[in-house]
Amino acid sequence: MIIYELRCDHGHKYEGWFQDRQAFETQRSGKLITCPVCGSMETEIVPASVTLLGKDKGPAEKRTDVVISPLKYLEQLHQQIDKYFDNVGEQFAEVAVRIHRGEEERRNIRGVTTERDEEVLREEGVPFVKIPIPKFDS
Repeated sequence: MIIYELRCDHGHKYEGWFQDRQAFETQRSGKLITCPVCGSMETEIVPASVTLLGKDKGPAEKRTDVVISPLKYLEQLHQQIDKYFDNVGEQFAEVAVRIHRGEEERRNIRGVTTERDEEVLREEGVPFVKIPIPKFDS
């Protein structure tokens, strides 16, 4: 996996995880990459201050190459979100706006939104990220 720092045409910066540069280019040309702040599909890679290599370049006996599928990464991400974020359900937009305005204690929250909710969050300048919820086999 390669982690690129990305920027949309409105100047918002965010990370993207890709198998390789070709995967990024394919997804970008297919308009499959969207800015989590404004939804723009015009994205470019920007220089990052830190570069992470996918493989240890040390001696063979010290290598710890581990291949994890993107679905497994997403499953692990969801486990962390479930553990460390308060689930506010359908009240996500309202709670996020109150936190943004300082009317409620700052904390990590998760929940669901409608397209209208997302529009309100953007208008208020509330940063949020949409993360797909795949069906995981138990």
